[in-house]
Amino acid sequence: MGFVQDTDIRTSSASPKRKLNMAQRDTAWGFVFLSPWLIGLALFTAIPMIVSFALSFTDFNILSPTHTHFVGLANYQWMLADDLTQQSIFITLKFAIISVPLTIFTALGIALLVNQKLLAGKRVFRTLFFMPVQIPLVASVIIWIDFLNGNTGWLKFLLESVAHALGQLPFLGFMSSFSSPNWFNDDSWALPGLVLIGLWGIGTMMLIFLAGLQSVPTELYEAARVDGAGAWRQFRSVTLPMISPVFFYNLLLLIIGTAQYFTVVYVLAGPLGNPDHQTYVYNLNLYNTAWGSNEMGRGCALAWFMFLIVLAVSVIMFRTSARWVFYAGADR
Repeated sequence: MGFVQDTDIRTSSASPKRKLNMAQRDTAWGFVFLSPWLIGLALFTAIPMIVSFALSFTDFNILSPTHTHFVGLANYQWMLADDLTQQSIFITLKFAIISVPLTIFTALGIALLVNQKLLAGKRVFRTLFFMPVQIPLVASVIIWIDFLNGNTGWLKFLLESVAHALGQLPFLGFMSSFSSPNWFNDDSWALPGLVLIGLWGIGTMMLIFLAGLQSVPTELYEAARVDGAGAWRQFRSVTLPMISPVFFYNLLLLIIGTAQYFTVVYVLAGPLGNPDHQTYVYNLNLYNTAWGSNEMGRGCALAWFMFLIVLAVSVIMFRTSARWVFYAGADR
């Protein structure tokens, strides 16, 4: 009996096990299901980023990894003094200035077009504008190489045929001597050619704008019409503020995509760009430095420099978004 009593006393004096409540169990299961993604993020994104940051301060060479030395900020100093790097920065900036506004406003214009109630076959047009996104990028570039060929391209014959027809009209005789540009072999037309190819893949952006346009309450347009607002005033005072979060999202992704621009120009003109380096964008220079010259330390420095630029632009956009992005129902 005494033994039984001692056992009962020890059992009753032991603290009960702590049980998780419902919210804690849901959180734990959430982390369990997220663990494959978190492991992948750590192995393939976070750890490589940390390693690349460390390598940007070394003279790491792929062919002789055992002879790596710490060089401090020497790679960044080289980057700011290198002529090809400066040229690639200038070309990328010029491409962004042309491409970003043209692409985003073209996508918005197409979204406005296919959102019109009076447009017949809207679903067909939406499908046609989105279809290029489904074509693999490399295949699209090969098609564009043939389309923009300065000697046998389809666009050359189309433009020259139209110009010749217009040249038969009075006061337009000068059009008969029109010659199509040689695009990527012409310094003046290389970047416009890249912008033209970029407009081919705006289907996703167009659909996002379309979703934003269809979420605008019709009551706002009716109230604006009662106040005497015309089409332009309705667009400026109702449509733009209501789709400003979508506009902000598309603009941010477009800037990040422009900073990552590589595949199109690499397939189109090779690792060195066109003959006069007019398509030598920043990421081509990064590729040639890291993989062409095997100078991975300098390549990592180039990558982190671009990352810091994109991060700075993103921070500025988020900090200034309160002035031009309107979230319905949110506190200003």
